[in-house]
Amino acid sequence: MKNYRLTISYDGTRYHGWEYKKNVDTIQGKLEQVLGRLCDGEVKLIGAGRTDAGVHAQAMVANVHMDVEKTPEQIRDYMNRYLPDDIAITEAKEVSPRFHARYNAISKIYCYTCYDGPAKPVFQRRYVAVLEKTIDIKRMRAAAEYLIGEHDFKSFCGNSKMKKSTVRTIYSVEIERKGGYVTMQFHGNGFLQNMVRILCGTLIEVGYGRLKAEQMPEIMASLDRQMAGPTAPAQGLCLVEIYY
Repeated sequence: MKNYRLTISYDGTRYHGWEYKKNVDTIQGKLEQVLGRLCDGEVKLIGAGRTDAGVHAQAMVANVHMDVEKTPEQIRDYMNRYLPDDIAITEAKEVSPRFHARYNAISKIYCYTCYDGPAKPVFQRRYVAVLEKTIDIKRMRAAAEYLIGEHDFKSFCGNSKMKKSTVRTIYSVEIERKGGYVTMQFHGNGFLQNMVRILCGTLIEVGYGRLKAEQMPEIMASLDRQMAGPTAPAQGLCLVEIYY
C-alpha cells in the first residue's frame, strides 16, 4: 500500500462541509466515492481539517493509502475526470508511509472576504459576505493586534462541549481593503470549530463601532462564547494554505 498526498480545491457552496456524512453531499464523501471506484474498494481519506458547510478551499490537503498501478499524475487526472466541477485535485504525489495530513500539519492560513461597497457583488456572491454598512479597518487592525500570540480562544469556539485544549497560537492577522472588498487573513498553528468565522464576526463588530478594540483582551479572558461577536457567514471563508 502506497501513501498519496492530495491537494484539493473546492467550492463549498453546495456541500455540508468536509467531513463524510450519510445521505448528504460532503467533500470527503465525493472524494472517497471516486477513490473507491479507482481502487475498486472502500477507501478512507484523511483530511488536514474539517471545513464547515459552505466554506471553500484553495489547497486542502489529504492523504490516502492505496494499492493502485497508476502514477500520481494518472490518479490526479482520473479523479478530476469523475469529480464534480466544483471539486478538483490540483496535485497528487506519493509520500512517506508515515505522512499524516492532519497530525503533520504545522500551520494553516485562512482568508475571509467581505464586501461593504454600494452595489451588490453579483459575480462574487458565493465567495464574499455582504455587510450592512461600511467598516473601519483601522479599528479592526487595532483589535486584531490583541489576537497575535498564544491565547486561550475558548470565547471564539463554536463547540461549547469542547473538552480538549482551546489554546492556539495566531502568528499574524492581515486586514486589507481593495475598493469595497475587505479581506482578513489569519495564519495560525490550528483553529477551533468556527473559530475563524467567530473572530471575523467579532472584528466586523469592531469595524462597525459596536465593539471597541480594547475589549478584545476582556473577551478572550472571559472564556465565554457569548462575549464574542456573531459567527460570520460561511461563504466568505476560504482555506488558503497548509504548511508541513
